[in-house]
Amino acid sequence: MNKSPLTLAFGGLLAMAAGIGIGRFVYTPILPPMVEALSLSKAEAGLIASANFVGYLAGALLAAVRLPGSRRSWLLAGLALNAICLAAMAVSTSLALFLVLRLLAGIASAFCLIFSSALVLDRLAATGRSGLSALHFSGVGIGIAASAALVATLGDWRSMWLASAALAVLAAVAAAMIVPADAAPSATAGRAPRTKLSSAFIMLAVAYFLFGIGYIITATFLIDIVRGSPAIRHLEPYAWVLVGVGAAPSVVLWGALGRRIGILPAFAVASLVEAAGVLASVLWLQTLGVVIAALFLGGTFMGLTALGLIGAREAGEGDPRGRIALMTAAFSLGQIIGPVFAGVVYDATGSLVWPSLLAASGLVLAALLSVASHRFAPRTASASRAARRPDA
Repeated sequence: MNKSPLTLAFGGLLAMAAGIGIGRFVYTPILPPMVEALSLSKAEAGLIASANFVGYLAGALLAAVRLPGSRRSWLLAGLALNAICLAAMAVSTSLALFLVLRLLAGIASAFCLIFSSALVLDRLAATGRSGLSALHFSGVGIGIAASAALVATLGDWRSMWLASAALAVLAAVAAAMIVPADAAPSATAGRAPRTKLSSAFIMLAVAYFLFGIGYIITATFLIDIVRGSPAIRHLEPYAWVLVGVGAAPSVVLWGALGRRIGILPAFAVASLVEAAGVLASVLWLQTLGVVIAALFLGGTFMGLTALGLIGAREAGEGDPRGRIALMTAAFSLGQIIGPVFAGVVYDATGSLVWPSLLAASGLVLAALLSVASHRFAPRTASASRAARRPDA
């Protein structure tokens, strides 16, 4: 039975909520009680976070090759593995096992994102309802907010992981019932054309790498910062919910700005807004500062993710798959470096101020690079159009 475009988008929302909003980001609100109960150092906490991002990178690269079986089968496998890894986090106190589980969860998250997007967005485009893609991507923010609200009602870190796993299972089952099987794949002959890397793309890829570092330190340690500051500790149950609330509509809002002023200028604006949120997280330890940090972080990171990938498609010639894969690798590398660096610095200095200041500086540089990329891109695009124009 054919699904309506709205139903398909809602199915994608549920898959994104389970695999990304819960599977990837619930670690942040669970981290503080885990650190206290298990006496983890900040370096160990950052290492666990980075293991997840290593897995995400591996999953993204693996999903980019032709895998046997249907895309829906791989989506369901990712949703199942995600729930299993969430539940298994509650049954161990071993750092090594935590690293393995979060790495596998990262692979699962990448599969959920890539295969749900492939299944849902293709069909939305075919029906002329591409605008509903924003509903699909809003699942990340909804998953963050729902899981944060859930774990805020619990006191034990083990029960937090188990409850999150149960929530992910519910969302995954509903997504499996809604998202239909994909059509039979068509055989593709020949090798994909070699990816051509323009100077505009290289600058954008560096900006995307800096975005990966810039957002992930705050995304990993925001709740830990709130918990460790007596004046704002009462906001711990709400801060990560606010991140999700900010994330839910962000793709719609930044996409609208991108259509008005251009994709890369919008990327620059979002980078500066996010830099302000990162600074607020460590320099404004009051109620309003926490609210701004959470909303600015949540309100930009998914928008920046989408804008960067759209920009990559436009920043060169030929098949864009290679450029998108390189962007994913650059972003993932930034996410891997950020938490480990911040954790090591925290253990040495007792503060996340310096890592956050460097992260904010990186986001400002990312804004400048995206503007520079925008200035190069029009000439590249114009030259390309001229090259393709037949002589009359």
